Amino acid sequence: MEPIKIEITILAPVQKVWNYYNTPEHITQWNFASDTWECPSAEVDLKEGGTFKTRMQTKDGSFGFDFVGIYDEIIPERSLIYHTEDNRKVIVMFDKIDENTTKVTQIFDPEKQNPVEMQRDGWYAILNNFHKYVENN
Repeated sequence: MEPIKIEITILAPVQKVWNYYNTPEHITQWNFASDTWECPSAEVDLKEGGTFKTRMQTKDGSFGFDFVGIYDEIIPERSLIYHTEDNRKVIVMFDKIDENTTKVTQIFDPEKQNPVEMQRDGWYAILNNFHKYVENN
């Protein structure tokens, strides 16, 4: 399957965008696709070979899962490459457009259980949530 690519432009400096993307206390504020979901916990060991784990669940607790990845390559304030537990590759790029504008691009291998459109929409909803959180804080 072809990788899926999504991107968004955020009106914030690249340092802030990078920090909010990779810091647990920020991740728990934006890492969910809709307001019926939440991210109660996030752990990040931001180094090559390090892992991250975020808990995503419905607010009523009826469904949830851990999203786990292992960092393969980190270029601070530029890019992250990691793979998920089921060995799908994810690339996240942080492009500084100017002092107060950053473009974030995610390219990820789709999983086989859900339709590609659904995956694109879900990942984009989370990225858009991130965008709103960064710009409003």
